[in-house]
Amino acid sequence: MAQYQITLDEALLHQLFIGQARDEGVAKLLETVLNQVLKAQATDQLEAEPYERTQTRQGQRNGSYARGLTTRVGKLQLEVPRFRDGQFSTELFARYQRSEQALVTSLMEMVVNGVSTRKVQRITEELCGTTFSKSTVSELCKQLDPLVESWRTRSLEEKSYPFVIVDAMYVKVRENGRVRSRGVLTGYGINEHGNREVLGISIDDTESEASWSAFFEGLKQRGLHGVDLVISDTHGGLVQAIKHHFQGATWQRCQTHFTRNILDVTPKALQSEIKAALRSIFEAQNLESARRLLEETQEMYQEKAPKAMETLERGFDDAAAVLAYPEEYRVRIRTSNGMERVNREIRRRESVIQIFPNRESVIRLIGAVLMELEELWSNKRFMDMTRYHAWQKERAKNQK
Repeated sequence: MAQYQITLDEALLHQLFIGQARDEGVAKLLETVLNQVLKAQATDQLEAEPYERTQTRQGQRNGSYARGLTTRVGKLQLEVPRFRDGQFSTELFARYQRSEQALVTSLMEMVVNGVSTRKVQRITEELCGTTFSKSTVSELCKQLDPLVESWRTRSLEEKSYPFVIVDAMYVKVRENGRVRSRGVLTGYGINEHGNREVLGISIDDTESEASWSAFFEGLKQRGLHGVDLVISDTHGGLVQAIKHHFQGATWQRCQTHFTRNILDVTPKALQSEIKAALRSIFEAQNLESARRLLEETQEMYQEKAPKAMETLERGFDDAAAVLAYPEEYRVRIRTSNGMERVNREIRRRESVIQIFPNRESVIRLIGAVLMELEELWSNKRFMDMTRYHAWQKERAKNQK
């Protein structure tokens, strides 16, 4: 099999991932790739590049003719090579018509999941009758780097982000001949208009106070401001970094993680009862009601589940911080479950890679996935912030 060099224009990639005409971007991507495959197949059959003189040359080019190809993402205009003596042949059209949707998906994977070079080689060989070298595919994927880097370092100054949710996940990366576990730090914000936006992504050796501090410092340098509440789990380094970089903001301990922490030290026979009691506490109408329910729960289970009650007492204030906010917002900001759903989406794509070849490939793949998610979020407002802004003004007035 011949190995064909495929190149993509940065503007085309920009249109594909963050342009408004998404279907048009996919169509242009297909048109570019398929036309290059046709040219490469002509070179293969003639055993010579255009204007190249060799002893093994099998014939001469004679221009090309246009052929339209209708797809679900639009009509493609392909340039099919002509030969002076003989007939140019290709299986591309027949293969494409049999598996149109598969090819669209595969070419998207070539760009977004391109770090899995062996997978790309296999798919493209099956669908296009051609194979791509590992170096060619790697270079193709690297064309995404400037686009992802531009997105993840963009300015955050235009809007304020009252609510910020952060979390970390771990991936395997091959470094210096060894496979190592590395922390990927991510976070999204709910801006002043009620829309979700991915704020950033970073990779570090581990999830430590230093790594989170560097992550937050980077966000602030890009203009992150107006942070009122930060939601996360209770990783020690993360909490300390939040307190240092967002002084004046409130930290909300994820209630889902907190509930798990309590149930982990609860006798099995009492877990369902205590879980129900915790739900009542966290869903209380206000902080005073929550404290009353807390005292009742402690009185009931202090002797039966002392470790669970100690954990509850120690973490109550941080887990109940959300009760100070208007009731209609609490369900959205009391846990970091939204960030965990983002991580699950990343895992779904990342699972085909298993072990990343380097840190750059981690940023390339996960960054592209996050860009895609953010584009989906932009079509729907996550919450109405009208009540929040009125509440903030009233709170500021009362503090004077």
